[in-house]
Amino acid sequence: MVELINHGVYLLNGTEVCDKYEGMTPDEARENTITYGILRSHDVDGSKGKKMRIRFDAMMSHDITYVGIIQTARASGLQEFPLPYAMTNCHNSLCAVGGTINEDDHVFGLSAAKKYGGIYVPANQAVIHQYAREMMVKCGNMILGSDSHTRYGSLGNMGVGEGGGELVKQLLKNTWDINAPEVVLVWLEGKPKKGVGPHDVAISLVKATFESGAVKNKVLEFAGPGVKELPIDFRNGIDIMTTETTCLSSIWVTDEEVKHHYDIHERPQDFKELKPGDVAYYDMMIRIDLSSQEAMIALPFHPSNAVTIHELQADPVGILTRIEEDAKKRFGDKVDVHLVDKIVDGKVYADQGIIAGCSGGTYDNLAEAGAILKGKSIGNDYFTASAYPQSTPVSMAVTREGITADLIEAGVVMKPAFCGPCFGAGDVPSNNGLSIRHTTRNFPNREGSKPGQGQLSLVALMDARSIAATAANGGVITAATDVEYENTHKPYVYDEKIYKCRVYNGYGRPRPETELRYGPNIKDWPTMYPMQENMLLELAAVIHDPVTTTDELIPSGETSSYRSNPLKLSEFALSRRVPEYVGLSKEIQKQDLARRAGEVSANIAEALAKVGAKAEETSFGSCVFANRPGYGSAREQAASCQKVLGGDANICYEYATKRYRSNCINWGIVPFTISKETPFEYVAGDFVYVPGIREAILSGKEEIDAKVISAEGVKDIHLYFQNLTADEREILADGCLMNFYAAQKSK
Repeated sequence: MVELINHGVYLLNGTEVCDKYEGMTPDEARENTITYGILRSHDVDGSKGKKMRIRFDAMMSHDITYVGIIQTARASGLQEFPLPYAMTNCHNSLCAVGGTINEDDHVFGLSAAKKYGGIYVPANQAVIHQYAREMMVKCGNMILGSDSHTRYGSLGNMGVGEGGGELVKQLLKNTWDINAPEVVLVWLEGKPKKGVGPHDVAISLVKATFESGAVKNKVLEFAGPGVKELPIDFRNGIDIMTTETTCLSSIWVTDEEVKHHYDIHERPQDFKELKPGDVAYYDMMIRIDLSSQEAMIALPFHPSNAVTIHELQADPVGILTRIEEDAKKRFGDKVDVHLVDKIVDGKVYADQGIIAGCSGGTYDNLAEAGAILKGKSIGNDYFTASAYPQSTPVSMAVTREGITADLIEAGVVMKPAFCGPCFGAGDVPSNNGLSIRHTTRNFPNREGSKPGQGQLSLVALMDARSIAATAANGGVITAATDVEYENTHKPYVYDEKIYKCRVYNGYGRPRPETELRYGPNIKDWPTMYPMQENMLLELAAVIHDPVTTTDELIPSGETSSYRSNPLKLSEFALSRRVPEYVGLSKEIQKQDLARRAGEVSANIAEALAKVGAKAEETSFGSCVFANRPGYGSAREQAASCQKVLGGDANICYEYATKRYRSNCINWGIVPFTISKETPFEYVAGDFVYVPGIREAILSGKEEIDAKVISAEGVKDIHLYFQNLTADEREILADGCLMNFYAAQKSK
C-alpha cells in the first residue's frame, strides 16, 4: 500500500519520476517544487539561502491557546492584529471543571477580537481546521496555527502548527525562522475501493513513516494520477493526519476539484493552479497505491500502531495480548487491562464508536456512515455511537440531506462541532472500554480516562466507514469493504448564513478603546528571570520511554479548563507520567527564590561546593530528561508549565518535533541534547552544573562541557544546543520571549 523510496528523485513535467536528471542539480530543481515556490514567496529575506524567515498570511487559534497567546503578546507590546487571526472555540471543556471558567475565556476572546481586530468564532460553530478550510485558506498562502494539526495543503494552502510563542512573533511582525526543509514527493496512484476512506490511507502513511522518522521536519508534497480520484473531503482527511508522520507541513497539486471547493464557498478568486515546475527535485519519495489500500485499525496507543482490520480478525488474541502487555509496561500495576475480553466467539467487540473533529466529521464521512447505517440499528447492548459534524454548515448540510435522520434512526447520537473526543474531553468510555474513533490521535489520556486513579479506557483509530459498519454489526469490528451499501446522497452544498449571523470579523477594524473582559481564572504570567552566568539544574523527572508526548508533559482533557491560569495549569505538569514532578519542581523553585534573596540552602551550597561555583552567579532550576520529548500537540503549555515551575532546561537525545523545541526556547528553557552514544544513567535528585552557559549562548557556541553531581560523585557530560538563531539566543539569555520583547522596547 505504501512504499518508501529513500533516495532523491526528479519529477519531470509533473508526470514522470526518475532517479537522475543531467540538466539541473538537486538544489536548483528543489526550487521548482510547489513547496519552495510558496516558502520562498513568504521569506522576508527574498533570498534562496539555507535559512528562511517566514511571514504568514493568516493565523488560527482555539480556546486552549488563544488567551495565553494574547496575554503574552500584550505583555510584549501588541497594538493590533497585523494579519487575519481567527479564534475558534472548539476545545471548550464543557462541564469538566464547572463554574465560569470556559465562558470567561470565550468572552475574553471576543473582547480581544474587538480590541485588536480579530475574527471570533463562537463555541460549537466549527472546529478550528474546518473553519480555516471554509473561510481562511487561499491557494499559495500560508497559515500558522497554535494546533499541531494545522494542515490545509490539500486546498493549496501550506499550514504549519506551532506553539503560541511563534504566533506571538507573527502578531509582533516578526518571523518564523526555519532551515530550508527537505521535500518528500508523495506519489498517489490508483483509486480507493468502495469502503476505504481517508483514515485508512492516512493510518497506513503514518505506520510507514513515524517510527523511522523518515519525514521528520520535511514537507510532504502530494502529486500523481491518484490525486484526481479523491474528493476534497478525502484529501483533507489524509492531509490533516500528516502531522502524525512528524513532517513540517504538506502541500498538494491543485485541480478542478479544488477549484470547485473555492467556487461553492463563494471564493473563486482564492483558487489558483499549483503544480511543480517542469523539473522538480525531491529528497525522497513515498509511493501510495490507493487501489491496494485496505481498511485499517490503529490500535492503542499510537496512530502508527496499525494493522488491517482483516489482520486483527485473523489473530485477535495475539494482537490484543500485545496491547495488554504494552499497557502493563506503560502503567504498571496502576491499571488492569483486559482487552482480550473483547473477543467473543472469535470476534472483537468495541464498546463505542465516534466520528468527530477535523478528520472525522466531514460531510462525505457522515454521508458514507449514514448510507451504511440507513435502515439498520446499533442495538441496545453496551455499544454506543456518536457523530460530531465539524461545523454548523456541515451540520446543516447533513440535516437537509437526511443524513442526520439516517444516523439518529440507527441509534447514533448527534453532537455539535467540538473537538472533545479528540483530546479527552468528551464521550469518555467506561473503564477497560474500547472506543473506535475517526479522530486524529489515540494516545493514552486522549480518551479522557485517568490511569493514575486506576481508570483506563482505550482508543483505536478507524475510518468513519468501518466505524459505521461496526455499529451496524452491533459493535463487532467490521471492515466497511466487507459490507454492501449504496451512498446515494447528493454532493455537499455549503451555506455560509450561520457564519454571517454568528461570527465576529473585525480584521482591519481594531477598536483599541475596548476593555478586555477578564474572569477570575485568567491570570498574567509570573515573573521570569534572565539567565545567569552559570546554571545548576536538579533533575526533576527522568523518562526513558522511546518517545514522550506533549500529552504526558501536560495532559489534555479536563486539565485544559485551566488553560488561562498558568499557576493552576502547571499543577498538572507530568501528573499522569511522573506524579512527583510538580512537588519536586516547586521545592527547587522555592530554594532558588531564597537564593536570590541571599539565603542559600544546604542543598544548593553542597552541590556548588563540589564544582567550586558561587551561588550569586548560578541559577538553580529544575530539568526534565527524556529520550525523545515533544511528540504531539503544539500547545506551548508543555513547555510553559515547566517554566512556571522553575524549569530551566530539557536534556534529551533528540526533540521529537521542531514545535516543542521552539516552545522550550520561547519560554527560556535551554534545549540541551546529548550524543546518542552518551548513556544517561542518572535519576531524579541528581544535579547538572553548566558553567558559563550565558556567555556560551550569547557568543554563538553550540556545545559546552558540564558536570553531573550524583551520589556516585562528579562526572563530566557534554551538552549541545545547536542551530539557535541570534534571536533565540537572546530569548534564552533574557529568560523568555516576553522578557526579550520587553528588553527590545527598552533599548
